[in-house]
Amino acid sequence: MANNKKDDVKKEEKKVEKKEEKKVEKKEEKKVEKKEEKKAEEKTNKVSTVLKADKDVILKVEDVGIKFNLSKEKNDSLKEYIIKSIKGQISYNEFWALRNVSFSISKGDRLGILGLNGAGKSTLLKAIVGVFKPTEGKVTKYGKIAPLLELGAGFDMQYTGKENIYLYGAVLGFSRRFLDEKMDEIVDFSELGDFIDVPLKNYSSGMKARLGFAIATIVEPEILILDEVLSVGDAKFRKKSEKKIVNMFDKGVTVLFVSHSIEQVKRLCNKAILLEKGHIIAAGNIEEVAKEYEKKTK
Repeated sequence: MANNKKDDVKKEEKKVEKKEEKKVEKKEEKKVEKKEEKKAEEKTNKVSTVLKADKDVILKVEDVGIKFNLSKEKNDSLKEYIIKSIKGQISYNEFWALRNVSFSISKGDRLGILGLNGAGKSTLLKAIVGVFKPTEGKVTKYGKIAPLLELGAGFDMQYTGKENIYLYGAVLGFSRRFLDEKMDEIVDFSELGDFIDVPLKNYSSGMKARLGFAIATIVEPEILILDEVLSVGDAKFRKKSEKKIVNMFDKGVTVLFVSHSIEQVKRLCNKAILLEKGHIIAAGNIEEVAKEYEKKTK
């Protein structure tokens, strides 16, 4: 009996020791995580100062962070989700898509935003445009923005191309009178011809993209946001759309450009930032940042 009791005591002691070891491990893990976060913050603060604008600031991004709550459990229906939510049974994992992002750019600057998939490029653009509200920090804009994020996002497949010009134009904030005045220009640039009176459900993806680009670029904004839109259509139309964007550059339009084509970014931009896991890890002259990006892609 005495031996059994001793064995039980030893087992309990081992359990307590394991629990203590796990607690120590968790504390160490948290310390490491905090250290890494501090390093990332310090690195972000260092590189963000490189892009501070000298004068005529048109866009300022200050310590912007965007957090998403990812549900740990799968909910098969809205009813199940609501019941669990009321009972407090839903738990989340925090995911920071952006953290401590700071920079400012001057009028006429052309900023390339580089990074591998999932780095936070499109999220940053959406925060600047206003699609996402920053969880922390703020974005200050000093001019009218024309965002080209998802061409044709407001299209209706049952409507004709012409009807969709009014629909998509309204989504972008254009008046009917303005669209009436620009109708011929939009149709000519999109190269749709008689197809403008055909329902969009009969369009190819390239035709829809061309129409979306033609509508979105009909204005000359102070700030132009481009997210992979210069890859739309065939080679001929890509050259045409790039030429139109370059003409905007000549008129002093400020541009934020996201593309996986490093050659295109180097051709169109004079400055760049490099994002990794939601943090800025490099910023400055396009040639310098492009070298850092190319290292990441090897």
